[in-house]
Amino acid sequence: QVQLVESGGGLVQAGGSLRLSCAASGRTFSSYAMGWFRQAPGKERQFVAAISWSNSSTYYTDSVKGRFTISRDNAKNTVYLQMNSLKPEDTAVYYCAQGRYGSAPTTPNKVDYWGQGTQVTVSS
Repeated sequence: QVQLVESGGGLVQAGGSLRLSCAASGRTFSSYAMGWFRQAPGKERQFVAAISWSNSSTYYTDSVKGRFTISRDNAKNTVYLQMNSLKPEDTAVYYCAQGRYGSAPTTPNKVDYWGQGTQVTVSS
């Protein structure tokens, strides 16, 4: 059974930084692309970033390019999202996602498993 456990969310002022972590278990972590999505109240779940199984490719939604960095440590079965220059519009529940075999999880239909989510709140 695959489990994805996020941590690192919290309350931060605009311009601040947070680092989210997602620890995975249950299947060979290094064989699957990983990603992050977010969902604000009353809105659909939105793609944020993804990284290939080999660390060779990364993908970002336009609104976070240059501010967020996704990375992974296959030895620790963990994916990270470093978020800098945070804005109030980044406020959302952030979800870790593990992609289907051979697919980067850039849309919800390419996701096999979800984490439980971690709240990120950016105050102005």
